[in-house]
Amino acid sequence: MLRFVVRRLALLVPILVGLSILLFLWVRALPGGPAEALLGERATPEAVERVQRLYGLDRPWYEQYLRWVGNVLRGDLGVSTRTQHPVLEELLRTFPATVELALTAMIFAVGVGVPLGYFAARRHGTWLDHASVAGSLFGITIPVFFLGYMLKFAFAEKLGILPTAGRQDPLMDAEHPTGFYVLDGLVTGNPEAALDALAHLILPGIALGTIPLAIVVRITRASVLDVLHEDYVRTAEAKGLRPATIRGRHVLRNALLPVVTIVGLQVGLLLGGAVLTETVFAFPGFGKFMADSITARDYAVLQGFILFTAVIFVLVNLLVDIAYGLIDPRVRTA
Repeated sequence: MLRFVVRRLALLVPILVGLSILLFLWVRALPGGPAEALLGERATPEAVERVQRLYGLDRPWYEQYLRWVGNVLRGDLGVSTRTQHPVLEELLRTFPATVELALTAMIFAVGVGVPLGYFAARRHGTWLDHASVAGSLFGITIPVFFLGYMLKFAFAEKLGILPTAGRQDPLMDAEHPTGFYVLDGLVTGNPEAALDALAHLILPGIALGTIPLAIVVRITRASVLDVLHEDYVRTAEAKGLRPATIRGRHVLRNALLPVVTIVGLQVGLLLGGAVLTETVFAFPGFGKFMADSITARDYAVLQGFILFTAVIFVLVNLLVDIAYGLIDPRVRTA
């Protein structure tokens, strides 16, 4: 297993190098340029030339790239032109909110999607199977922002049982040493703050997790249907093994490989793509901050946040590969 993990880690280096080069060139190709974004209305040709010379933007692109990579390796992602704060500081401030939101969405998607897909496959052709297929199609097609507004209207405005915006009640007296509000409430011995933070996660988590839920249901259903017709399942049934053993050891475990792939990809997408959900629910997270930075042409934030998102994707894929090896030992020796 250790050799398997080391091989996967070695493959990450060229991937990250290639991603960093593409990101650097893409940001430099955007209209306006970093100097114009920094100067704003004062962007005269003379001022732009002076800023480019000051920050080394007039140097060849490969020199600028090597300088940027060196700063990144030292933990310096630059300074936001919009907030005048270091990008790393803004990243550490906003990312915990998105992590909490993404985890809530994935717990909802996996916790509901895997059992529903499994039972739909076991009851193939019944009303439960047809309802799960129709519901998954509905979940994939409905826009996230529309679902978010409908959830706010139903559970916040009409029923008044859940909050509509933010991460916590502004009147709540709570400490936040880690930035993860639910965890902070537990660590500081304030369960009321933890429950309040959890209540603020329910509606955006459901809205964000609906599309992954629909995908997980369909993939689980299809995978379980394939496994149920395999020879080793029929052999296990002919040997007289208990149904619970057949379902757990032979059916569900072998059906999990494609599900793990989808879950890994969706986690990466949720961490980097929660912009609409965070905007609808005024959730001060990673996605909303990056969307505001795009509007303001904050190039330092764009480079730092997109690079960080790419690293998250790569690390999630690594975890998926490791999960493959744990679920199916044949993967480790392939």
